[in-house]
Amino acid sequence: MRTFAAMKKTIITALLLILTIGATAHIKVEVSETVELMSILSRTSGFPEYSMDLSGQYTKDTEAWFAPYKEHPIIAYYQRLHNHHDISYDAVMSMAIHLDISKGKVMFLGEKSDLEERWKDVDVDDFIIRLNQFYTDTHFHDFFAQHQSFYEEGLKSYEENVMSFFHQDWYAQFYGTEAAEVFRIVVGFTYGEHNNGVSRQLKEQPREVFAICGYRLNPATNQPVWDAALLIHEFNHSFVNPLLDNAANVALMEKTGMKLLQFSQPEMEQQAYNDWKIVVNESVVRAAVFVYMLDNNLVNRNTSNFMFSETWRKGFRWLPELVTSLRYYASHREQYKTLGDYYPEIARCLNKYIEDEVGRIQKPLK
Repeated sequence: MRTFAAMKKTIITALLLILTIGATAHIKVEVSETVELMSILSRTSGFPEYSMDLSGQYTKDTEAWFAPYKEHPIIAYYQRLHNHHDISYDAVMSMAIHLDISKGKVMFLGEKSDLEERWKDVDVDDFIIRLNQFYTDTHFHDFFAQHQSFYEEGLKSYEENVMSFFHQDWYAQFYGTEAAEVFRIVVGFTYGEHNNGVSRQLKEQPREVFAICGYRLNPATNQPVWDAALLIHEFNHSFVNPLLDNAANVALMEKTGMKLLQFSQPEMEQQAYNDWKIVVNESVVRAAVFVYMLDNNLVNRNTSNFMFSETWRKGFRWLPELVTSLRYYASHREQYKTLGDYYPEIARCLNKYIEDEVGRIQKPLK
């Protein structure tokens, strides 16, 4: 599933949160008209990941309002982009965060080269013209304005159930480095159980990294279901991924990462993790999530279920060893000031897992 795959792939640097060891800046949770616009266009065009009926009355309202526009001129065109350029999941959200709406007009922000790579062969100017027509013809802003109270309730729920338990200062302490980019959280009310990480660079501004968090209701309680682990996960990417921008770390990890990808190729392909760097970064991030949970007393029965799912269902069968390794790092900070200092040990940990696994498999053949 591309949702997490490209999410890990595109969040490639750290966040500017004005994080320090002793102080944190609160991150505001947002709703975005352009995220909803691109999401609802994708739903109206039949994209499966935007067609989950998980938002209760909002889903019904969306369907009732936009169903008459399923033959709009942009729909067939947009479906071709989906089929021929794989414009889906995070590619949709990459466009969404590069849009602005002013005085009833949709405009592109930033540089086209900053878009997710699947847009590179698309005529973006032509797309924006068509999108403006859809925005105008569907009276989209009226729909968005009429649901402000619904959006506000969703954002309040996220603040209460996720942000109030989120410890931003842990990251600078654990990684030994401070953040370098602006981090923003947007609830995607048409995105169901999916989540994406996308980023943009506006002129003379720090790079912004967006976590687009899908919205869904528990059918039994009709209350929003949030997964705090997703936010914990995304923050870790901002510190972990830049470590593989270091050529020395690439040299240490490339062969190991390729072997790990081969070990769990079916599971990785299902998540669209088709590059060894993604597999390595995902591995370290997932291990760091468990260290975060342990450090912040979030361990319970669900945590072990989460570990089991990550280890077996998602193919990260080396995760227990990696968590143990990162816990060693955390308890020996006088020796390792940053996770970058410890990176060779991460490579050794994963190499040992490979050697042990190969030996275990070959043992019956001797």
